[in-house]
Amino acid sequence: MAGVIAAAAVQKRLCADRGEIAVLDVRERGEHARGHPLFAASLPLGRLELHIDRLVPRRGAPVAVFDDGPPDDRAARAAARLAALGWTGARVLENGLAGWRAAGLEVFDGVHAPSKAFGEIVEAACGTPRVTARELAAMRDSGRRVAILDSRPFDEYRRMRVPGGVCAPGVELARRVRDLAPEPETPVVVNCAGRTRSIIGAQSLIDAGAPNPVAALENGTMGWTLAGFALESGAGRMAPPPSAAAAAWARDARDRLAARFRVRRLDGEALARRRAEAAERTLYLCDVRTAEEYEAGHLPGARHTPGGQLVQATDAYAPVRGARLVAIDDDGARATVAAMWLMRMGHRDVAAFALRDHDGALETGPEPNRPPGLTPARRAFEIDAMRLAGMKPGRDMTLVDFADSRRYRAGHIPGAVWGLRARAARLARRLPEAAAIVLTSPDSLVAHLAAPELARHVRAPVRVLRGGTDAWAAAGLPLAPGREGMLDEPVDVHPAPYDLPPGEAEAAMRAYLDWETGLPARIARDAAARFHPGGPPPV
Repeated sequence: MAGVIAAAAVQKRLCADRGEIAVLDVRERGEHARGHPLFAASLPLGRLELHIDRLVPRRGAPVAVFDDGPPDDRAARAAARLAALGWTGARVLENGLAGWRAAGLEVFDGVHAPSKAFGEIVEAACGTPRVTARELAAMRDSGRRVAILDSRPFDEYRRMRVPGGVCAPGVELARRVRDLAPEPETPVVVNCAGRTRSIIGAQSLIDAGAPNPVAALENGTMGWTLAGFALESGAGRMAPPPSAAAAAWARDARDRLAARFRVRRLDGEALARRRAEAAERTLYLCDVRTAEEYEAGHLPGARHTPGGQLVQATDAYAPVRGARLVAIDDDGARATVAAMWLMRMGHRDVAAFALRDHDGALETGPEPNRPPGLTPARRAFEIDAMRLAGMKPGRDMTLVDFADSRRYRAGHIPGAVWGLRARAARLARRLPEAAAIVLTSPDSLVAHLAAPELARHVRAPVRVLRGGTDAWAAAGLPLAPGREGMLDEPVDVHPAPYDLPPGEAEAAMRAYLDWETGLPARIARDAAARFHPGGPPPV
């Protein structure tokens, strides 16, 4: 049995100047969005092995896991699983979220609340300029040149964007602005889907010394939509790699920012010391470059952590409070911007590192995903896609899909049913009788993790589709969209306003924007929030 930790003790650790703790919500993501402690990170029990190594890289770090409280047993199961995998500091939050509320501590709905609140606080403290959708449209209609820079990742930008916008995600803004708006008189408007990345992006350019008039698009693409303007979708345009002159300007900006905000820049020896101490202090090595640059060569052990997203959703990348964070790029320009914002968010031990100062070999390729506890010897018996295609659902087998519910609805193997891994015992009671049970998930990893758990509750043999649903689709076999076969409530996702039908999306946008702008007043009641929006932060 794992130990327990009281809510007051967790909050005391979150407020402390020294020491570490991670607070992990092992309920489903939709449940997390309904209410959680401010600095809790969402790590559903059904996905625990997939993400724990990245979220809590030091296995001795103190971890408090929670669920709703008795009779919910997911936190106890998560703590036991973590202990079996080698995370020795895992304890259960006493009485879960109910215990947190009973202690009189603040509970926040939505997702990424610390980062979202921080953006609002930055806007108020720094006076970040903004323009409305109608003002931007009038600027464009007048024939005046304006550079619209979209600070979101390219896949999000492609889905929907302000017409004429160019994708320059997060920390790429300072490197690319001089090429995209070379004339100092050209206004630069930074946007995202809502508010946070617009505000942080615009303020980054202002702090970096961009000569242009810079503003955030108020409410981003949501504001554009609510004002009655149409968005574009499709290919779009990614900002090209910076010219030599633009890169030089970004390096000068790096030096200005580092001096003003006291950003520590590590050399190779200093980074080596931090890595040597990683068994005693949690260390996040955050490569903030593009995915293409990361895959071409990255520091061993570094994770791809897009710089803009690191600030937008810090809880999803570095949930251990009190940890060390090192932002990494090639020459320090982007890493310094990311480190600066992390410091202003209240992270106490942050530094930047440039790969040009690394003497050793680099690793190549995408970040590997090797869930702890899933060794080849423990993988369930597999069948391939063509064999499965010859079997009849309901007669020869029951096919269970453990994809997230959004992906299941978009396309699943015909005849499949869907459920949550964390509810395997209840799911087993709902499955029809069949000669065999075959499990799938997009890449088969969750299916393999679920196989021994489900096997304890059924009589039929349990098999796993080799390569998962991805392999089925790659073989040219059909997928069927729709909600049929869903045996659980889809609480595993928290839909964004753009995921909703048109009739519901606009109301959801307004509710989201009201939530976001209302966060600072709520944050002020939580003693663990220590932001320094205007900087420089205290030494």
